[in-house]
Amino acid sequence: MTSPLLQLDSFCVAYPRQESWAVENVSLALKSGEILGLVGESGCGKSTLGRAALRLLPGGSRTQGKSLFEGRDVFGFSNQEIRRFRGEAVSLVFQDPMTRLDPLMTIGDHCVETLRAHFSDLSKQAAKEVAIATLESVSIPANRWEQYPHEFSGGMRQRVAIALALLLNPKLIVADEPTTSLDVTVSAQILDLLTGLCRERGMALILISHDLALVGEYCDRIAVMYQGKLVELGPTEQVLYHPQADYTQSLLRAAHQLQNYEATPETVANNAADPLLKVQNLVKHYTLEPGLLSKLFNRTPPATIKAVDDISVDLYPGEVLGLVGESGCGKSTFSRTLMQIIPPTSGRVEFMGQNLVGMSRAQLQTQRRNFQMIFQDPHACLNPMMTIGRGIADPLIIHGLASATEAKQQVHAMLKRVGLTPTDAYYHRYPGDLSGGQQQRVAIARALITQPKLVICDEPVSMLDASVQAQVLELMLELKTELDLTYLFITHDLWVARYLCDRIAVMNAGKIVELGPTEKLFTSPQHPYTKTLLAAAPLLAKQA
Repeated sequence: MTSPLLQLDSFCVAYPRQESWAVENVSLALKSGEILGLVGESGCGKSTLGRAALRLLPGGSRTQGKSLFEGRDVFGFSNQEIRRFRGEAVSLVFQDPMTRLDPLMTIGDHCVETLRAHFSDLSKQAAKEVAIATLESVSIPANRWEQYPHEFSGGMRQRVAIALALLLNPKLIVADEPTTSLDVTVSAQILDLLTGLCRERGMALILISHDLALVGEYCDRIAVMYQGKLVELGPTEQVLYHPQADYTQSLLRAAHQLQNYEATPETVANNAADPLLKVQNLVKHYTLEPGLLSKLFNRTPPATIKAVDDISVDLYPGEVLGLVGESGCGKSTFSRTLMQIIPPTSGRVEFMGQNLVGMSRAQLQTQRRNFQMIFQDPHACLNPMMTIGRGIADPLIIHGLASATEAKQQVHAMLKRVGLTPTDAYYHRYPGDLSGGQQQRVAIARALITQPKLVICDEPVSMLDASVQAQVLELMLELKTELDLTYLFITHDLWVARYLCDRIAVMNAGKIVELGPTEKLFTSPQHPYTKTLLAAAPLLAKQA
């Protein structure tokens, strides 16, 4: 019998200064070429387990039990051995690509440096050829070689991170939520690529995800974690159709609830009212400035990226308008232009009857308590040096809406509403002490604390597992009614959009190509791109 590639026996992990185990008594074996899905709620220990496989734990962490790679104890490797082990034997695709990408290095430099760090005899030209081929395999064209990470969308940065993981042809890839920021079409392309490479090269893959439908489509086996423990492990069909653990059953119920939701007439907003937000001919173009040599020897005019290209749309009071489309199509640029975080090239953005375009900073400050944003990446709005309590209270203090005592009371109430209980346990902690999903819930609480009229949600539940997604979406619907909220909901998850939204706008290449009531768009899509999106959406099928 072939020995496993990776074997964990009664494996435990505890972080520095923490007595309890973050991962407790996990035992599993992974064969070469096998694809294992690792699922569970945010904070359950999935990412910790994946990082432990590469010995990527903070200094002072405690481990117990065995972690064997090809029969050798990973925690017994020398410093030189562990350096070669990471990348050549095992590679990690992080949930947040910016943890892997240096903002001061071009994409090309990232690739060449990675290759030559492990293969010093490789010429720069040879490294470039390998890197360009790898980048193109994840749909990054060669003409983006000299660009920097900030010039890429979130999804494109993730594709670069995946390419970097593939460069050295490792025996095992640990992919930690690798498609969280990608739309369904690109997600399918990336996972087809990853799983195809595993099959071809005998490469193993641990796919960490909260998306059961996605894991069910690509993985040979599924491991389910809950509160640091492995509660279920088995072949994909067995876990999806005959789950044994109570937690697995609750995950499946929540996933089916999202996918089988049907809108009722009461969920549709009254569009007879005047629009709360009226967008007219909004444009945001970027010019790619050529380098010095190009300016000297090339007379070709600089290229223009049409991130937002003449969009007009109305959003009505009490409505939830969904905005879907592939990564890089302009969704996030559109939302930031609405907020005047970045100025538009041209067009109007009327909010509550006032044009926000051209407003002074002081005027915008006054308006901003009425429209808030929940960002895709919670790091974008959470100060790592502020406690959770202070971070959530900050908007109340800035806008003069509460005293320090009143703000503290409101923060505790909001923490409870977003499921961070007991609230005292979170109030004095810092963002770095929380999991990705917990950070996102803090970001939601911070956006809603001022009771705004309009909330622009940029992938606010993309990091949450199915059961927590359902809870947060239910919460958002409850708060919409209680606080008379209106949502612009940006997502790549079509099932989430169907569950939450009254209407959906489909965006492609900077334009809205289709807009209509949610159920009509799902049952009778008109535009070819909409049909492509729907066809690519992973569906968690019921047992026949």
